[in-house]
Amino acid sequence: MNNYGTLDASYKAAGEEKGIRKLVDDFYHEMETQSKGKHIRSMHKDSLDVIKDKLSLFLMGWLGGPRKYAEKYGGISIPMVHKHLVINEEERDAWLFCMQQALKYQDYDEDFKEYLLIQLARPANRIMQVSQANHS
Repeated sequence: MNNYGTLDASYKAAGEEKGIRKLVDDFYHEMETQSKGKHIRSMHKDSLDVIKDKLSLFLMGWLGGPRKYAEKYGGISIPMVHKHLVINEEERDAWLFCMQQALKYQDYDEDFKEYLLIQLARPANRIMQVSQANHS
């Protein structure tokens, strides 16, 4: 039995900062190279440096590691950060697809990969709900 979601267990399972930054790099690579990811890639600026850093730092804290996001960028509400975007099922599914593809390249236990994808679907669904409420 795993203890993901408890203290820093998920952060450690993800390879801590180095592992999370690799996941984020692979995620954005998938977004740029997968046909399903092209649309959501176009929602970002040309340079992904800042957004990669933001996602990495967010995931570190979200997975129970150091909370460096707030130190560098301030507080965050994931749905509010995305409120200017129109996020429907297509965009949510593309985001999750790219993350699922990126997880294939990680040296994580298979049960952690499954756990992480399930956990990431929660904020992805919330972003979609808030977007639909704001853009309806």
